[in-house]
Amino acid sequence: MELLTVEQTAAFLRKNDGYLVLTHVRPDGDAHGSAAALVRILRALGKTAYVLYNPETTEKFLPVVRELWAPDGWSPKTVVSVDLASEGLFPSNAACHAGNVALGIDHHPSNTGYAARTCLNGQRASCGEIICEIARTLGIEPDVPMAEAIYIAVSTDTGCFSYANATANAFSTAAAMAAAGADIAEWNRILFRTRSRRRIALEGMIYSGAEFYHDGKVAVITVTRRMMEESGCTENDMDDVAAIPGGIEGVACGITLREMTSPTDCKVSVRTTQDVNASELCGVLGGGGHAMAAGASPRGMTTDEMKRVLLKELERMLKGADET
Repeated sequence: MELLTVEQTAAFLRKNDGYLVLTHVRPDGDAHGSAAALVRILRALGKTAYVLYNPETTEKFLPVVRELWAPDGWSPKTVVSVDLASEGLFPSNAACHAGNVALGIDHHPSNTGYAARTCLNGQRASCGEIICEIARTLGIEPDVPMAEAIYIAVSTDTGCFSYANATANAFSTAAAMAAAGADIAEWNRILFRTRSRRRIALEGMIYSGAEFYHDGKVAVITVTRRMMEESGCTENDMDDVAAIPGGIEGVACGITLREMTSPTDCKVSVRTTQDVNASELCGVLGGGGHAMAAGASPRGMTTDEMKRVLLKELERMLKGADET
């Protein structure tokens, strides 16, 4: 793997053509926004560029990427990934591109270096900020769709600028996108202030079943398939569910366990304060991410099995912290 600066990345993008941009499984606002913005940047340079269709795109983000999807049968010359830390996070239809990613643009310190070249900045709250820096380096002024895509990327990965990763750079990037014409108020309404009645019903079940450990410093919530069915929720209703336990008073480590397609197809999302390293905790299940936001999708484990492993590792981590 070759590590590139933003300037070197800009030069690579200017030199090549025929771009296909990949996003990760269960793509979030940063993945969608970064991919859409990058494609628009490349097209502004006169390049051919598309986003690979992601089958797990939810209705909320369809307007951001739908018109940018690659046509069926189109063959790329240059494959680029955004906000994608490892090949294990490729969506099912991207498996054919494994080992053929020419450039990865990412902000996850746990990035495995699967791409031939990687532009990585773990100090950025979102991949969208890096995309913005690339646009500036290329001399591309954002139009409204590009500005809104970058704003979506930055705002969602900072929890509307409420998380500890909301740095001055995140705020200045968002401000620049507002100045470029992004409809901040409308996107904030869509992303952060709108919940379906189905989601409200599910949240009631989640809160009533929340479990607490270590004198309330650790909160664990579980979302089962049965809860999804009873509430009527789909993936369109599940944005930012991982933030729920961390919003409870006194919680330093919020763990969200989810059954996906079956009781042994599960994922965990961890949100923490500086007291607990979320990436280290998820590493015990083969996952990773950021110090205060990470996840894992181990195969063949139930939510109860995952919970036992995580609580045992947390016991070790917290004991070690107390002894230092």
